[in-house]
Amino acid sequence: MLSGTSGAVVLLAVGAIALYAGAELLVAGAGRLALGIGLRAATVGVTVIAFATTAPELFVATIGALDVSTDVGLGAVLGSNVANIGLVLGAAALVKPLSVTERVMRRHVPFMVFAAVLLVVLGADGVIGRLEGVIFLLVLAGFTAYLVYSVGTDSAPITDEPAGGEGIRSRDVALVLGGLLALVLGSRWLVVGGTDLLSALGFSELFIGLTVLALGTSLPELAASVVGAARGETAFAIGNVVGSNIYNVLAVLGIVAIITPISIAPETLRFEFPFLLVFTLVLVAMMGYGRRLSRIDGAILLAGYGVFVFLLLP
Repeated sequence: MLSGTSGAVVLLAVGAIALYAGAELLVAGAGRLALGIGLRAATVGVTVIAFATTAPELFVATIGALDVSTDVGLGAVLGSNVANIGLVLGAAALVKPLSVTERVMRRHVPFMVFAAVLLVVLGADGVIGRLEGVIFLLVLAGFTAYLVYSVGTDSAPITDEPAGGEGIRSRDVALVLGGLLALVLGSRWLVVGGTDLLSALGFSELFIGLTVLALGTSLPELAASVVGAARGETAFAIGNVVGSNIYNVLAVLGIVAIITPISIAPETLRFEFPFLLVFTLVLVAMMGYGRRLSRIDGAILLAGYGVFVFLLLP
């Protein structure tokens, strides 16, 4: 029992590290590739980077749903979105108050709220099937098209990196491939290690997804947002989380639902869904008041995440 538990802990730790490293490699490589073929830097930020930082959730949710159960995949997404709001933004706001730009409030935040509402509405019958998955992906396509169009119509000048338009370089391709490989391996190790550990301790698969796996897949967002806040790039921390929560629902659950329908437990409909929706609306209210997240707001968000995890305990 002890050796099995120790092995699960090692797998869990190595998996989380591999996910973080894979996300970093994928973001760097994808960003440089996009710039190399002439895309504007802002376009890369709101599309390529936003989706790339969601890659850990996508791999963990898909592999968890196929190898273990759809509870793991759904739990990873719900838990990751709650962790992004409470843990990631809470910690970042404690480091330095986060400014919220008018552009983020106008373009990104409404889609984040819409994605959360859409998830609750489409999942109210206890199943997110292939039709719902298609709807998620269609909304995602519309969101991405809107972002690209909005960036293209911005009047403010956008300065691209000097390397923009230099073409595809083998080093950047290697970064992307290496990142994808690390994500595949890391997600498998995280799913196996986390599932084995908490299963041995008597926890349910949904709880595993909502806590350990969700926290592990939120590490890229946590690191990026806290570092961004420490460097004074507070707007990046906000955009990172808002974009990630949109892609988590629309892309991750959309793809998983098309692969295999997701069944939703009655307890999830009664607790996790309402909590995610209320937590999202609380965040929006905080951001709308004074267009910033203060340290007090950060402490409240962290406390809210602590309450969420505590209430999940059996």
